[in-house]
Amino acid sequence: MTLHILKLCVGVDTVDDLRASVERRVAARQAAGEEAVLRHVTRMTPKRAEEIAGSGSLYWVIRGFIQVRQPVLRLDPVVDAEGVSRCAFVLAPELVVTRKTPRRPFQGWRYLTVTEAPPDEAEIEGDDDMPAEMRRELADLGLL
Repeated sequence: MTLHILKLCVGVDTVDDLRASVERRVAARQAAGEEAVLRHVTRMTPKRAEEIAGSGSLYWVIRGFIQVRQPVLRLDPVVDAEGVSRCAFVLAPELVVTRKTPRRPFQGWRYLTVTEAPPDEAEIEGDDDMPAEMRRELADLGLL
């Protein structure tokens, strides 16, 4: 069974800001001869890691809305500079824009089931004739 993770994207105002940050971080990893993925290190390892790795995604909450997701390739155990065990979410570098869905602030991360996850923008039925920018603006106004 697939399970997703929901996390606040702190310090980012738009999906484009996140995209630029991901591109910079992945480029830096490539320049250092490392794997071209994004690693997001958290304090805790999810207890349901096997349901997330390889099939789930990390859904980012930006400015109070779930707006984008990144596929989770795997979860790696890591040890920080102080010798404390952590968990690295190894994420695919591509960002998948989702339906903009409101979400209240929370600490840490939350599990997100497949049925609770917002659909990808490309999969939204009935909006094929509406440009993506117009759909986003209508969602910002609370009309979608």
